[in-house]
Amino acid sequence: MADRVTVIGWDGSPLPGAATAALSAATLVAGAAHHLALPEVPKSAERIRLGSVDLAARRIAGHRGSAVVLADGDPGFFGVVRSLRAPEHGLEVEVVPAVSAVATAFARAGMPWDDAQVVVAHPRTLRRAVNVCRAHHKVAVLTSPGAGPAELALLLEGVHRTFVICEELGTDRERVTVLTSDKAADHTWRDPNVVIVIGGGGPETTATGAWFAGREPAYPQGIRGWALPAEAYREAGAERMQESGEGESPNLRAAQLAILGPRTGDLVWDIGCGSGALAVEAARFGAAVLAVDADPGACSRTDAAARAFGVPLQIVCARAPHVLERLPEPDVVRVGGGGVPVVRAVVDRRPERIVTHASTRDEAEALGAALTGNGYSVACSLLQSVDLDTEVWTERERSVVFLLSARRSDVAP
Repeated sequence: MADRVTVIGWDGSPLPGAATAALSAATLVAGAAHHLALPEVPKSAERIRLGSVDLAARRIAGHRGSAVVLADGDPGFFGVVRSLRAPEHGLEVEVVPAVSAVATAFARAGMPWDDAQVVVAHPRTLRRAVNVCRAHHKVAVLTSPGAGPAELALLLEGVHRTFVICEELGTDRERVTVLTSDKAADHTWRDPNVVIVIGGGGPETTATGAWFAGREPAYPQGIRGWALPAEAYREAGAERMQESGEGESPNLRAAQLAILGPRTGDLVWDIGCGSGALAVEAARFGAAVLAVDADPGACSRTDAAARAFGVPLQIVCARAPHVLERLPEPDVVRVGGGGVPVVRAVVDRRPERIVTHASTRDEAEALGAALTGNGYSVACSLLQSVDLDTEVWTERERSVVFLLSARRSDVAP
């Protein structure tokens, strides 16, 4: 029985000596059709077209002889190595890597990629991959059939990005195309391909001396933290930032963000975005954010706050609930205004979590009734915060608000 398998990465260049030596001794070779057609594959070896990696691993584990798996690029980077190393297969894996498709794509584009996010798009993960493209300046998307450049472009409707589409890297049919995202859906693209998605504000590259690959949390002008007061936004350059009533207090915002838990791959709706503070801070956690408000002044303040903190937001200046019908599917939602009609419209879209607030008990009960049912569990807390002047320890400002949260019962807490 085979207990060892050699995994060889292939990027279109001649195979190194370790790879050719492993292939020459192989009695079983698994890979895609173009891998099995390589001249280095022994004619006497058993050949397996690599579809299900788990099925191939079981065949390899039961094989008497030397097994080799061929894969594109670096097989340890979103590749077959993880599946082959699963404990149930009992295989010892030796890897001969090649340049990953992502590294090759950025090389063809002549761009650095230490500041890029890398995501895999399958039909089941496509929406989350698109949300990463909404939220980050530079993203490499490893696509798959049914989740390619055209599908990315269609789901990014209304969000301007530049696509660098790299098809069949390392082959004679290699092609690199640069175009805007609104044009990508008009073409048919060859598999396999990698899409580099550029745009959305923020710095193009990490700062000199950067130490962190991907999106490094930014603290403009040294401003650290979250649930920041209005003064912090003004210090960052959002001159028109202002708090307006209990719905904008930092303490309420902190509680709302803690309940929503925005993360990379999420799409957050902030309905009635007001000052833009919650939308900006959700984006700083890595989530994609749609900020909605009927007030042009609120939209302008939100845009200024986003620019000051270097985060991309999509701002929709329109009135809810009517505009919500045409917005993409949310993961979590903050309802900052609009009352019961907006809450009911949000519940119909089935996000995982919803938070809203009320200034009176009657209003809280009405909102709670709108949230209750339809598979949601609802909680309500009365939050009171007192801002003290620490010079003389006297009360400077008091805020009392009802915080309501709803969680879809089919989602783990």
